[in-house]
Amino acid sequence: MAAMQPARGGRLHGPADKAPCAGVGPDAASSPPVSRPHPIRRVIDGRPDAPGSRIARRATLLMVPAIVGANLTGAIVVFALLAFVLPLPEVDDQDALVLVNLAAAGAYVLVACVIGTVWGLRRFRETRRWLVEDREPDPAERRIALRIPLRQLHVSLTLWLIAAAGVFCLNVAFSFLLAVIVGVTTLLGAITTSAMAYLLAERITRATSARALAFGVPDRRVGPGVTTRALLAWALGSGVPLAGLVAVALVAVSGAEIGRQELAITALVLAGVALLVGSLITWQAARAIADPVRSVRDAVRRVEDGDLDVRVPVFDGSDLGMLQAGFNRMGDGLREREELRDLFGRHVGEDVARAAQERGIELGGEELEVAVLFVDLVGSTSMAAERPPQEVVAKLNEFFGVVVEVVEDHGGWINKFEGDAALAVFGAPLPLDDAAGCALAAGRTLAERIGAGLEGLEAGIGVSAGRAVAGNVGAESRFEYTVIGDPVNEAARLCELAKEADGRVLASAGALERARDEEARRWREDEAVTLRGRREETRIAVPS
Repeated sequence: MAAMQPARGGRLHGPADKAPCAGVGPDAASSPPVSRPHPIRRVIDGRPDAPGSRIARRATLLMVPAIVGANLTGAIVVFALLAFVLPLPEVDDQDALVLVNLAAAGAYVLVACVIGTVWGLRRFRETRRWLVEDREPDPAERRIALRIPLRQLHVSLTLWLIAAAGVFCLNVAFSFLLAVIVGVTTLLGAITTSAMAYLLAERITRATSARALAFGVPDRRVGPGVTTRALLAWALGSGVPLAGLVAVALVAVSGAEIGRQELAITALVLAGVALLVGSLITWQAARAIADPVRSVRDAVRRVEDGDLDVRVPVFDGSDLGMLQAGFNRMGDGLREREELRDLFGRHVGEDVARAAQERGIELGGEELEVAVLFVDLVGSTSMAAERPPQEVVAKLNEFFGVVVEVVEDHGGWINKFEGDAALAVFGAPLPLDDAAGCALAAGRTLAERIGAGLEGLEAGIGVSAGRAVAGNVGAESRFEYTVIGDPVNEAARLCELAKEADGRVLASAGALERARDEEARRWREDEAVTLRGRREETRIAVPS
């Protein structure tokens, strides 16, 4: 009859997961449960698992007002700086200067907003197509989707550079110094506004990026890395206002008269811009860096608590996205290793698997003091002939489930299944304080459990103890951990004899002598018999 495997599941655990038996110290007590961590913070900028049409619609509805608003705000700030804050040189026809600049700026802002919106949405069209179709993007489409924030930055920066060149050419006819100041101020607005447009687009398209990265992560980063983002935040938060102060100093050096009050107002306004805009940009850039790192940190905490099914949503095309994707690949490897480890433990036993991990695997063995329990069903041949195969298998699984549970509850492990029989070992490969006592207690308990809970099944149980060789036997390419020696043979012979005895369990007097008093008092010595294949008589013991 084919050997059955133990009916148990789960991953490998340490010695603390086993219940103590007689003679096992307090170190084997179960550890307290670990509290479950909070789940990974859900990405607030859209749901990557939403329908593609909803992701595309949401990105479109948010992108237009966000980008237009950022550029209009930049234009208003530049106008306010030039009109009320920065000191400007005097020109002959002041009214014509104001009229020309207001008319040109107003017209360009309207045209630029329309062009920028159409241009930006056209860049999003290819990404919108595969989102609406809810299909996997090809590598080119995936790269385009990840570069949407960069493309939006290019659109905004291009329009602002055109504006800077235009206002310079427009004002150079009135004054070269004035044209330089207006042009530089517009360039500063271009840098700030374009960076804000990039950061807003990155937040708005996060669900789009996550959907694209769900089908594969590029080998190289697509967006700016951590260093670039940190430098960008510094440049916008501190560099641009400082450049404005430099522009004021240049005006003063050029010979223009700047009053003390005018200089103080200019410095205060630029400092206020640095504090307000700098803090907003730094906060936005910090969130763009912190969110992926926080998601990985939370996932690592869950892995530490034993949850290997956690996955991090990859929503960044930069180094941070590579970090998120790397964590997911690491998780896949850990799950695969755990599955192999669990499978290995089911085949050879948890203790053997753990010992192999700690000590390595090599052929050979060592002589140890062990106890052995052998259990074999009575009448299994007739049961297999009289009952359907499915029923036989179900009965065997029920029987072996009880055997495995009782043996492990008493600190032993199942060395092998042999058809309708099982061999359990106590004291190898991990030492046990009272191997003989644990084996005897397991034998008594197993006999009671089979008699009371397995209707229609009976089994003989033999227990022995002594010196035996435990180790890996076989060839380098295929071997098994087993125990070889007289206790194994003696337990098997006692099992045969126990099938005809009252109580269905017999032990050798040698096992009784090696057990501690607490368990030994539960047994009494009986007659001496000559077991099959042995010349000398064996004194046997039975539960009292």
